[in-house]
Amino acid sequence: MTLSTSTRATTGPLGRGVEWEFERLVLPRDFSRSVVTRLLVDRAEHGGWELDRVRISPDGTRRVVLRRRIIRQSRSA
Repeated sequence: MTLSTSTRATTGPLGRGVEWEFERLVLPRDFSRSVVTRLLVDRAEHGGWELDRVRISPDGTRRVVLRRRIIRQSRSA
């Protein structure tokens, strides 16, 4: 059982001037539904991620895209 991840940052059409960081997860079919739920809840609570997309392929592999807002500090003069 392996979990693969990749992360990228982008500004997109999701909001004007909003920058998002995306994380892609590939979860194998032998992860039970409850294990996947606990994994995603943990990432949401401790990492600030929210669910963007889930795709389940015919072989049972789940491809999950998580996103979180990138907050940039502006310089004050």
